[in-house]
Amino acid sequence: KAGANWKGKVAEVKTTEYHNGVASKPLEKFRAYDSYADSFRDYARLLSENPRYATVLEQGESVQGFARALQSSGYATDPKYAEKLVQVIGRVNTLA
Repeated sequence: KAGANWKGKVAEVKTTEYHNGVASKPLEKFRAYDSYADSFRDYARLLSENPRYATVLEQGESVQGFARALQSSGYATDPKYAEKLVQVIGRVNTLA
């Protein structure tokens, strides 16, 4: 998402957020990029520079561990975020 400190481009998107197990569909601002490479660099910077994600980076050997650490660090509000991420990665890996 594009927090208050984000100075780059934004895209406003209706998304699903969970608070206390209840889903809502707010319009949120997300970071927007000129290229996939720019987005990947910013994602890597976010994870490496924010102490909140330190345990995530310790999970580099395990897709499941990485996904669970992202979820437990508060990266996403969806209670099934880690499960969904692992499923998507599994599907992509079978195509490779």
